Amino acid sequence: MTDTSAAGGLAERFRRIDKPLLAVTGAFIALFCALALIDIETLSSLIDSGFGAAARYFGLYWQLLLLATFLIGLAICVFPGAKARLGNLDIPEFSAFQWGSMIMCTLLAGGGVFWAAGEPIAHYLSTPALFGDLSGQPDARADAALAQAFLHWGFLAWAILGALSTIMLMHYHYGKGLPLAPRTLLYPVFGDRALSGPLGLVADACCIISVVAGTVGPIGFLGLQMAYGLNVLFDIPNTLTTQAVVILSLVGVYSISAVTGLAKGIKYLSQFNVILVFVLLVFMLLAGPTASILGDFAGGFSTYISNFFSLALFRGEAGVFGDPGWLGWWTVFFWGWFIGYGPLMAIFIARISRGRSIRSIILMLSIVAPIVTNFWFTIIGGSGIAFEQMDPGVISEPFDGLNLEAGLFAITQTFPAGIVLSIAFLVLTMAFVATTSDSMSYVIAQAMSDGAPSTALRAFWGLTMGAMALILISIGAGGVGKLQSFIVVTAVPVSLILLPTLWDAPRIAWAAGRR
Repeated sequence: MTDTSAAGGLAERFRRIDKPLLAVTGAFIALFCALALIDIETLSSLIDSGFGAAARYFGLYWQLLLLATFLIGLAICVFPGAKARLGNLDIPEFSAFQWGSMIMCTLLAGGGVFWAAGEPIAHYLSTPALFGDLSGQPDARADAALAQAFLHWGFLAWAILGALSTIMLMHYHYGKGLPLAPRTLLYPVFGDRALSGPLGLVADACCIISVVAGTVGPIGFLGLQMAYGLNVLFDIPNTLTTQAVVILSLVGVYSISAVTGLAKGIKYLSQFNVILVFVLLVFMLLAGPTASILGDFAGGFSTYISNFFSLALFRGEAGVFGDPGWLGWWTVFFWGWFIGYGPLMAIFIARISRGRSIRSIILMLSIVAPIVTNFWFTIIGGSGIAFEQMDPGVISEPFDGLNLEAGLFAITQTFPAGIVLSIAFLVLTMAFVATTSDSMSYVIAQAMSDGAPSTALRAFWGLTMGAMALILISIGAGGVGKLQSFIVVTAVPVSLILLPTLWDAPRIAWAAGRR
């Protein structure tokens, strides 16, 4: 009797999985990895061509999409319906600290460490075109550098991850019983045709593939960066074996976290991340160039706000369809990355935001999280700029060639107790990437499940992304780098899926105020 019941339960869970979606996404991932192993040059050429076309023809649209998403979200906050609670709960499922921790840690991933160290110093050494020639003006260069980094990791980047799409998904899923999947974002335009048939399949597949690309990249880079750090700190050989051990350890951590679910593993890992970030933030602020950090944050943030629209809409020589150049490798790359995460990140936020009001969701994503992120970038990147100003070459020489991991360790080892701080940052980076990976494993499984995703499906996607990272690092950093660039290509269809949020989220909020 027990065996029959267990078999029946397994069959029922299998029936609840969208098998065509699993087949399409799985086949694409297998094909990508096979082509990378067989002919990385052809794959690189295809991705580079797609990247260039996406940056040239969709760059301006993405800039307008992100800006509109942010501004419309702020406008919704003053609607009478903004106080309406979503998810059919009167009291939030998670506390404010738990909720905020899961949101913050899911996006930041490795970017919250290595890009926080690398991007400000990169813009300091080579001032973004919008600000012109600032040679001989170190303070102005620092402000401009931080302002540009704040744009890429600030209001617009966070808003596209769910300020409007979360409202739609929570309204249609919890209020009308529609799937908690990307295809639901197309429901206002295509109706039931978006929920079944090829249109919904393509929409879900594009979003899942985009998130896999965006998540496997940090997993692979973590293996490379951790191996580099272990070599610098402990003279452990920086070999493929070391990189593989790091990735397998990470896979073990985030798979267990994803399998245990939102209320246990993902929640606890996110809380650990936030506590460690706070400890490091306080230490670096007090032990580092405190006055310079605070001054740089004030100067960088005021420069960011005063040039907000110019930064957001900067096209330079690209015009409408010109060569994006610098813009393509910085702003458009980041916009493609965040757009690619948008729908599935919104699914995750919708799942953990039951009982939250429309206003609180928007303000958390569009205002609170960006400001916290910007201050974190100032603590790390601003310290790097300050050290470089005091001793030219101390950061820029290791960082030469956009060497993110070398730049980070150059900064951490300049602090008192530099070795301890460097080890702490290695732990933090692994925890950040694990949080993103377990969350994305969960929502990928959710997107292809009718009801709560099964443990086996969550574990499958966690292991699949780890295996993909191992395959790609086996052919060198180039394989992982091309996967990172590929997310910009996949962001093209995903950005179209997000378009209905611009008018349907305000409609939902307005209607909530009339009830």
